[in-house]
Amino acid sequence: MTALSALRSLTSLNFMSFTLHRLKKRLALLVAIMTDWALFIGIVLILGLGSSWYMVERGSRLTTTTVGPWVLWTAAGRTDADPYTRAHEARLGTLSLSTEVSQTYIARVDSEGRALHSSCDYVIGGNEIPGFWWSLTIFDADGRLIPNTLGRYGFTSDTMALNPNGTFVATLSRDAFPGNWLPIGGAGRLAIAFTVVDLDTRSIAQDDDVEKLIPTITRQGC
Repeated sequence: MTALSALRSLTSLNFMSFTLHRLKKRLALLVAIMTDWALFIGIVLILGLGSSWYMVERGSRLTTTTVGPWVLWTAAGRTDADPYTRAHEARLGTLSLSTEVSQTYIARVDSEGRALHSSCDYVIGGNEIPGFWWSLTIFDADGRLIPNTLGRYGFTSDTMALNPNGTFVATLSRDAFPGNWLPIGGAGRLAIAFTVVDLDTRSIAQDDDVEKLIPTITRQGC
C-alpha cells in the first residue's frame, strides 16, 4: 500500500468516526428532548387527572359550601348543575332532590378537622329544626351502610330522641351506649350525612336557620 492510499484510508476512517460521533450526539439530544416531553406530558396528565378527581370527589368553592365539618354540594339535583356536580352524583350513583328543597351535608372530619374513624367514639350534638324533616346517617368511606345486628344506620327527626329543650345528642361508637346510639363497628374511615328537607313551600336555600342549626361532631376518645 502506497503512502497516498494509506492517507486516503485514514481520512475515510476519520470521516466515518466524525460522522458517527455527530449521529450519536444528535441521537442523544433527540432522546433527551423526547424524555423531557414525555415527562412534561406525564406531569400535565397527572395534574389534570388529579385536579379533575379532586373536583369531582371533594369539590371546590365554586361547587360546594362548608359549614363547620360539613360540606354541601350547592347545585346537587338541579337541572342547571355544573359538570363537576353531575359527575360527583353519577359517581355516587345518587338521585338527589334539588338543593332548593333538600340539602345533604357530608362530614368526613370532626368539628376540629380530624378524620372520622371507627376506632374513636363521637358525640353529634344538634337541635330540632322547626318546619324541616331531617335525617342523620352513617356510612363507611365508600358510602356503604355499616352492617350491624341492630340494623340501625341512622336517625330521623321522627326517630331521634330529643331533650326537653329541643336539642339532641347521638353517640357513634363500637360499644353500645344508652340513648341515640349508632354502631360503627370496624368500618374504618367514616362519613356522616345530614339531610334536611323543606316541608313548606319556601326555598331551603334562603333559610338561614338551617346552617345555624347544623350539628357539631365531637370526638370523645380513641
